[in-house]
Amino acid sequence: MLGYEGLEVVNPEGGNEDAGAEAQRGRWKQEDRDNYWKMMQKYIGADITSLVTLPVIICEPMTNLQKMAELMEYSYLLELADECEDPHMRLVYAATWFISLYHALQRTWKPFNPILGETYEFVNHAGITFIAEQVCHHPPIGAAHAENEHFKYDITSKVKSKFLGNSVEVYPLGRSRLTLKKSGVVLDLVPPPTKVHNLIFGRTWIDSPGEMILTNLTTGDKVLLYFQPCGWFGAGRYEVDGYVYNSEEEPKILMTGKWNESISYQPCDLEGEPLPGSTMKEVWKAAEAPKNDKFQYTYFAHKINSFDTAPKKLLASDSRLRPDRYALEIGDVSKASSEKSRLEERQRADRRTREAKGDEFKPKWFNLSNEICPTPWGELEVYEYNGKYHEHRAAIDSSDHVEEADAKTAEFNPWQYEDSVVSA
Repeated sequence: MLGYEGLEVVNPEGGNEDAGAEAQRGRWKQEDRDNYWKMMQKYIGADITSLVTLPVIICEPMTNLQKMAELMEYSYLLELADECEDPHMRLVYAATWFISLYHALQRTWKPFNPILGETYEFVNHAGITFIAEQVCHHPPIGAAHAENEHFKYDITSKVKSKFLGNSVEVYPLGRSRLTLKKSGVVLDLVPPPTKVHNLIFGRTWIDSPGEMILTNLTTGDKVLLYFQPCGWFGAGRYEVDGYVYNSEEEPKILMTGKWNESISYQPCDLEGEPLPGSTMKEVWKAAEAPKNDKFQYTYFAHKINSFDTAPKKLLASDSRLRPDRYALEIGDVSKASSEKSRLEERQRADRRTREAKGDEFKPKWFNLSNEICPTPWGELEVYEYNGKYHEHRAAIDSSDHVEEADAKTAEFNPWQYEDSVVSA
């Protein structure tokens, strides 16, 4: 299949060569795939978000809460958006910031599902304070808040899935709100769905075909971008095209590029054609990533996972402290698997104790609001940041006597009850 310069050959059906290459990279062996395929066939057509416990061998040593923090890598785009006086260029910067996350989402390893009450905190990048918490277990819902002098970002993250056999479709039911502080505008995001191909057999790869809509709730301006589906021989893969529209739905700026490489923009006329004399300008380019990284991590992903960049007096519920995650990171798959099972059983024991006491789980850093948010794939109950984490962090940072524990040996503790009984 020569002659297709610039195109990556992707066989959606997989193949023996693909499977062999994946095995060499540490994925499961053929017999593991066969056994898992037999077990998974009964779930075809179902939402497997909460139904199936997946083996640790397909995971990366990161949780979904940490994955939410990866959006902070290119936060300089929000500084540009906040300082920008042009309302349409402001949307170019903000939309590009949301697109930049897809560079990280192309990794084919699955993050660990957070334990109820688990958290992740990140406070050492561009003046940002980031806190995420797993606020519900069934269905799995995570909430996060990020803030610095330029912006506030709030998300309630919930997904719905459909298992199709050797692939799974993932629908983002979440609500994302971005507030730019200088202008006070509030932006709302509706992302495209994602599809994981060759989940069990063949070379796993991820695509996100569909529309991304970013709406300025303050002015009515919006960005409408189309993520091209991947065709045979990789045609169209990664490509993003669309426009920034004013409140009268007139195109103002053309946006185009690849979500794994770079995004550019150019002013356009009412027909969507580039304005005479204007040029295409690059607004974002993906940072260089480590070569041959075992988990396809970026340098920023390594920073997120590192104990060296953890804040003082790390919360005991932080994802970095999970023993299964850390065991997988250092290459002990057997321990990672046993620790994952132990944590999941302890979570069930915590739930049994809560039910016996007639208690309801209450998140520490977020409150369940009265708002029900409609999405293209269903309704979502919205969790709001309660501001308590900023108070917690400020008290620690202002103290002259903070006893530092060794984060690598600290015990992971998201539990509501210390005396929950784990069944044998």
